[in-house]
Amino acid sequence: MSASARGAPGRSVEGLTAFITGAASGMGRATAEVFAAEGAHVALSDIAGEAVGEVADDLVHRGLSAEAWMLDVADGPAIATVVAAAAARFGGLDIVVNNAGVSGFSAIDSDDYEHVWARALGVLLTAHQRIVRAALPHLRRSSSPRIVNIASTEALGATARDSAYAAAKAGVTGLTRALAVELGREGITVNCICPGPILTGMTEAIPEADRATFAKRRTALGRYGRPDEVAHMTLSLCLPAASYITGAVIPVDGGLMARNA
Repeated sequence: MSASARGAPGRSVEGLTAFITGAASGMGRATAEVFAAEGAHVALSDIAGEAVGEVADDLVHRGLSAEAWMLDVADGPAIATVVAAAAARFGGLDIVVNNAGVSGFSAIDSDDYEHVWARALGVLLTAHQRIVRAALPHLRRSSSPRIVNIASTEALGATARDSAYAAAKAGVTGLTRALAVELGREGITVNCICPGPILTGMTEAIPEADRATFAKRRTALGRYGRPDEVAHMTLSLCLPAASYITGAVIPVDGGLMARNA
């Protein structure tokens, strides 16, 4: 039974079930930890099956509710199987967080560009709609259905040699708005977060000095963000009380997009 159905406060996800992709590390893991700590059941998935299993085990050992599945979000049939298994395990789904991602720089005239393009769109965009489609019957039975898609500030302002990634992330913002309109009358909210420079596995390969220089030059706060700072915005959008927020595209970027130079 959901939190709202039990008459719990509107600012609690206790008792709700969240399906989170890319949950083995970075923002996905932080999201799992934040939601579980708030009393949600967390259904975790990641292509790194052993690693995401360890995340779930850690949460369970702390007395929290979690289970993990190995999932390559580029595999459409696997998505249907895993979403169904997660819903069966927890008696439904209330929240979907499309977080799984890949990176890959390639110049438009590079020999590998077609591969990078196909991989970016498959993992970063096509997977989102497939997961929503698989989860939709369960969300329709929820008293507080929420979808949060994780895009990037690359959807709002691009970097050279990153066109495949930027195009896919811009597609996520468009998908978010379109689904918000399509599903709004059913009470299903669909929102999008655009993280800026965040300390994750994708950015750890950048030398620390270069990260510091970039952050001081480009962000209003002068630093990279932490994964949990994105996770808390995700949580806010998934609260039962956030029932009138939909179709929003929200940068969580330390003021990156606010600066002219």
